[in-house]
Amino acid sequence: MIAQPDRGLWVLVMIVTMALVAGCGASPTVAQAPHASAPAVYGGARAATTGEQAASIALEQVGVPYRYGGTGPRGFDCSGLVQFAYDRAGVSVPRTTRQLWSAAATVDDDEMRVGDLLFFSISGKMSHVGMYVGDGRFVHAPQSGRRVSVASLEAPFYRSALLRAGRIY
Repeated sequence: MIAQPDRGLWVLVMIVTMALVAGCGASPTVAQAPHASAPAVYGGARAATTGEQAASIALEQVGVPYRYGGTGPRGFDCSGLVQFAYDRAGVSVPRTTRQLWSAAATVDDDEMRVGDLLFFSISGKMSHVGMYVGDGRFVHAPQSGRRVSVASLEAPFYRSALLRAGRIY
């Protein structure tokens, strides 16, 4: 006669298996992102600085649609994403890109920290903002028809469009 496994053990194995399968079907977390580089933001630990907290919150919005004037989780424009992330991190910041530009203290490129704002010239005028997330990358709400995403400062378009970095905290 073949011994039957303990029913309690069998139930435990099934629960663990179901949890693992469910985890595989879930959306990837920020910690799994291939562009991860700043441990305080991407490593799952509580971010240490306000900027790291805001960047982590902004990264959680990757995939949310662009929406002109959007300031919430159903849609964002570029400055709405920054305002949302900093608000959730406990800091009130201006709403528009121009107001953010005025409020941010200029930061040299080699002094950028996670959470710093990046201002870009699009079509000849300062009109776009993103948030630095480390390793030469930033999170932003790019334009109508696209979604919140992470881009590289090494991409020719963004490298030539970058006007300055700024810190608001």
